[in-house]
Amino acid sequence: MKVQIYTLQSVSEAKKVASLGVDHVGITPANIGLPGEITLEVGKDICTSLTETTTVAISVSNNIREIINMALFVKPDILHLCGNPGSISVNDIENIKEKIIDSGIEIMYAISVDNDQAIQAAIDYSHVSDYLILDTSTEEVEGIGASGKTHDWNISRSIVENVRTPVILAGGLSIENVQDAITKVKPWGVDSLTHTNKLMDDGSFIKDFKKVEEFVNKSKEII
Repeated sequence: MKVQIYTLQSVSEAKKVASLGVDHVGITPANIGLPGEITLEVGKDICTSLTETTTVAISVSNNIREIINMALFVKPDILHLCGNPGSISVNDIENIKEKIIDSGIEIMYAISVDNDQAIQAAIDYSHVSDYLILDTSTEEVEGIGASGKTHDWNISRSIVENVRTPVILAGGLSIENVQDAITKVKPWGVDSLTHTNKLMDDGSFIKDFKKVEEFVNKSKEII
């Protein structure tokens, strides 16, 4: 079971979670007020420093040129597209891939699991994506994800059964529910942001390394 952890905000923090067995280290290179966002320069430093761990850079933008420029500057292993549902089309992804293919960057596309329509959306986007991530949308947070809330895992299970693309399950996963989620959905990987954070007095957060380690261990116990 692969484990993806968001969102790392420094090289030292990223290296620490990588040492705990995290397979995908997620970052948020942006300047629009997203949770845990970092500058593109810090994002590039993190991606450069992690030579043995897969790096994932998220974008909620629907501006194709902006997405491409960020990816080519930061140079993650995977570009995670999670703008509002439908804001990036299948053709858009094909255009993005054409521009970044020489850099070896793969595409992860976020599916908002709101209802059964997510199944067809996943099938459609699976043909142009290297990974799918199934997440939860809320009005409070721009894009798909970072809500800390679960969704209907029955729909997620149907998506896993209907696509060949590796599927990462996200949305409200924690130490308490990740094993149940894996058993029910049978994804390729699992993702955590909100429930492996440590909240600070000023409202910001850092990763709680103890929670991250336990999340990794519980996830990888399931065969």
